[in-house]
Amino acid sequence: MCRLYFADIYQENIIMIVVLKANADEQKQAQLIKWLENKGVRVNIAVGEYQNVLGLIGKTENMDAALIESMEIVESVKRVSESFKRANRKFHPDDTVVEVGNVKIGGGHFAIMAGPCSVESEEQIVSVAKSVKAAGAVMLRGGAFKPRTSPYDFQGLKDEGLKLLKIARQETGLPIVTEIMNLADIHLFDDIDVLQVGARNMQNFDLLKELGKTDKPILLKRGLANTLKELLMSAEYIMANGNNNVILCERGIRTYSDYTRNTLDLSAVPMLRELTHLPIVVDPSHATGIAKLVPPMSMAAAACGADGLIIEVHNDPIHALCDGAQSLRPEEFAALVPKINAVRMAAL
Repeated sequence: MCRLYFADIYQENIIMIVVLKANADEQKQAQLIKWLENKGVRVNIAVGEYQNVLGLIGKTENMDAALIESMEIVESVKRVSESFKRANRKFHPDDTVVEVGNVKIGGGHFAIMAGPCSVESEEQIVSVAKSVKAAGAVMLRGGAFKPRTSPYDFQGLKDEGLKLLKIARQETGLPIVTEIMNLADIHLFDDIDVLQVGARNMQNFDLLKELGKTDKPILLKRGLANTLKELLMSAEYIMANGNNNVILCERGIRTYSDYTRNTLDLSAVPMLRELTHLPIVVDPSHATGIAKLVPPMSMAAAACGADGLIIEVHNDPIHALCDGAQSLRPEEFAALVPKINAVRMAAL
């Protein structure tokens, strides 16, 4: 019997999921597993809080699903043809809860990450960190390495920016969320709490594979022209290499709209909730590109079931070196947080 939790790399295109009833008799479960293995399939067990799930790996096409479903301890049987397996809710019915220090995301735990688009100075990042913490943020976001459309735009302070983020963490206790762009820089992120994969790198598969070899939480942003399946397949790259601490992020997609930076696809949140067990956060700042649209889109994201938000906050947006137009002032962020919490309570 193979008692693993997403430990094998699934090469097969077809697997079968057997969902056991809650509190299924352990002896009968062992007998069922032995019977299934005698049929020539491998059996992986996902141990859930309330019930266990058996993943059948191998030639399952001729397995009699109706016969298995008729067994006393079996609740349901499903065939899974999707190419993403580890991220699939069919194999992992319980929500994944990603822990970042004392902060939890997913499974009913809501987290707000806030901070400037780019780290510009020690005074700036420490000031913003203190402000967003006082307002209710539980993690500090800030860019040290910045992917920019124009090669002439500010590219970030790089490793110096990471040092300043760590100073802000020391001053406030807030875990850091920041973007990694290049495999060559991965050693610089040893002491970073959450590694963000930006929209442009969502399909940088070599980077995803290496991040899968770490045990750090990964915030994976959806590409501006990528489908939900492609987003989940990118998550699968990370998980297939051993790291299940993946947080998905909807940050807007490119459409025909000419009034906003992108179009925030909030329908992605409930759709992803059905497809995957991974936590889902929303970035209304990059999605809209307009500060005044961030509050209503933040509340809408909370209403549709997001597990968290990542919001840009700057103490002087007019003079920001990056994306000032979409950044809230600290006082605006402080006014928004209670509204987000009120929406969440109403949506429960």
